Amino acid sequence: MTLRNPDREAIAHGHITNEPIRQQPGTPSWVLKLIMAVTGLLFALFVVGHMAGNLKLYMPAHNGEPALDEYGEFLRSMGEPLLPHGSALWIIRIVLIVAILAHIYGAFTLASRSKASRGKFKRTNLMGGLDSFATKSMLVTGVVLLLFIIFHLLDLTLGVQPMAPEGFVEGSVKANMIETFSRWPVTIFYVLAMCCLFLHLTHGIRLAASDLGITGAKWRQTFLVLAYIIPAVVCIGNIVMPLSVALGLVS
Repeated sequence: MTLRNPDREAIAHGHITNEPIRQQPGTPSWVLKLIMAVTGLLFALFVVGHMAGNLKLYMPAHNGEPALDEYGEFLRSMGEPLLPHGSALWIIRIVLIVAILAHIYGAFTLASRSKASRGKFKRTNLMGGLDSFATKSMLVTGVVLLLFIIFHLLDLTLGVQPMAPEGFVEGSVKANMIETFSRWPVTIFYVLAMCCLFLHLTHGIRLAASDLGITGAKWRQTFLVLAYIIPAVVCIGNIVMPLSVALGLVS
């Protein structure tokens, strides 16, 4: 084997070279995996809480005000009088946005490193069924969810046209939800996004267990069960609401 720039000191000690095979990355892969695990579990907790709050759509009105609108006002008034009205809610949103950006950066960086390490070789037939499909579609479902989040914020949070319905009124959470889900294309998009969320969460929770160093058999079994139960509950809950509005079951 001929070397262009042999390291004579290394050869003298029985090595071809002491130079690393590739440059050390700026951010170690284990750090990126840890960031993705933490932010992913944060999103999982958020979507569970978000779904539970939105299910107030089915609760009766209190003193003439829809329960969902009362819940919306509670979120906007959190932290008062220490914080201005709506500040705590925006702090939560900013934290989630930063977490999303970190999650996206980690996903694409790790995918790029993985592809570069494999080169022309590709592992196949390592698993089958839903696990294989969820694994292969993580980037795709992640992109769909990113588009969904952007649309959702413009639609029901900011009321930006044409994503939001024409009758959007800030603070009227239930009325806005009924207006937006009365549009079948929007409802279908929400349903498809929730199916992507199910696949993404299922595989993501399982990966988080490994990336956080959870190796105990009982803990791993617990995470395996949660990896299917939590996404299923969130997916069903978030699909039922838009469909019940679109079908005229809620008004």
